[in-house]
Amino acid sequence: MAFYTVEKRTTSLGVARYRVTVGIKEGGVYVHRESKTFPRQAQAKAWGAHRVAELESGVTVKKKGMTLGELIDRYLADPNMKKGADKIGRLGMVKRYSIVDFPLVELTMSRWVEFARTRRAKVSGSTVATELSYVKTALDVALPFYGEKALVDEYRAAWIYLQRLNVLTKSNTRNRRISREEYVRLHEVLALHARRSRLGNRYDDLFEFSIWSCMRLGEVCRIRWDDLNTETRSILVRDRKDPRKKQGNHMVVPLLGEAWNIVQRQPRTPEFIFPVNPKTMSQLFQDIKHKLNIPDIRLHDARREGASRLFEYGFTVEEVAQVTGHKSLKTLWTVYREMYPETLHERFDELTAKKTPL
Repeated sequence: MAFYTVEKRTTSLGVARYRVTVGIKEGGVYVHRESKTFPRQAQAKAWGAHRVAELESGVTVKKKGMTLGELIDRYLADPNMKKGADKIGRLGMVKRYSIVDFPLVELTMSRWVEFARTRRAKVSGSTVATELSYVKTALDVALPFYGEKALVDEYRAAWIYLQRLNVLTKSNTRNRRISREEYVRLHEVLALHARRSRLGNRYDDLFEFSIWSCMRLGEVCRIRWDDLNTETRSILVRDRKDPRKKQGNHMVVPLLGEAWNIVQRQPRTPEFIFPVNPKTMSQLFQDIKHKLNIPDIRLHDARREGASRLFEYGFTVEEVAQVTGHKSLKTLWTVYREMYPETLHERFDELTAKKTPL
């Protein structure tokens, strides 16, 4: 049996819009669904009732190709598309808006602009930019993978216009480092959880290794014993993040200082050195930081802390990139190099002490 629902939405200009969804479910699963947006509630209800009557009498409407919502669903369900939790969550947010009801061939510049301005009324410009960039990854594969044409030029034109309006902005550069006191407090509680772990998860070692290795959490949880080279004290990190190469970006990374010692003291499991679910570790870290009342800290800050320490030790940006895996030295230098002033004083004193007096 067909049915319809009407949902009220507000645009960035504060104008009410009414989105009506008509659908048919069998066994709790949609077998047909279509949506349309109207400026008035009465119009939305009238169209919904009319379409329900047509569907129940066997009348269907010829579709104009895949909608944006259908593309997103297919993209997310495709095992060949690499996507993380952040992308999945943000694309899910986009699906809450009426723009996903339009066929790809009807996504004009004005519709992208309207969506972006509506979102901008609720979130930051950097958030909108990230959401749109994730949508673009789906648009890029619409034709080659699914045979569906998308108006990519309209999207690009909208992006340029939205940047001029400052609707799309860059996120603020993060420069948070982990202080010695914070490290000790976090490490102590993580060690307590490690001792209580029925699976023997070394949460404290994982945290410390994240700093010394400068690896992302997902990378730490993927490194394998078989990829460890004891002669060079290095390890092969598979599928490192690279904006230009989504898969197969393997990289040999040196395990400097304590990073090597931490690996050596791990129990020899069948496959992974740190057999911990990244989501479990991330959630545990969040819970602990709130309990300890440590503000504005993320587990990913361990990677920045490690990179900053390497800079303080005197490594060049090219050498640090060999550890962090950065392809952009500019990003590494501006985002991950955050040196304490006292370190520079110590370095100055060290260098001046070696200088021959006149």
